[in-house]
Amino acid sequence: MIRKELLDILVCPKCKGMIQLTEKGDGLVCENCRLVYEIRDNIPIMIIEEAKILES
Repeated sequence: MIRKELLDILVCPKCKGMIQLTEKGDGLVCENCRLVYEIRDNIPIMIIEEAKILES
């Protein structure tokens, strides 16, 4: 699980906007860009090219 302190300082690498944890806790969501950044082994993968498009 990602610590709250880390979530407070992380931003979307594309738009620099706020991100939030997914309901399952397996990714970080940027609502502005409609992207989900996966979390692997408790490490957020904040690479734009590896992000997935947020499904409605």
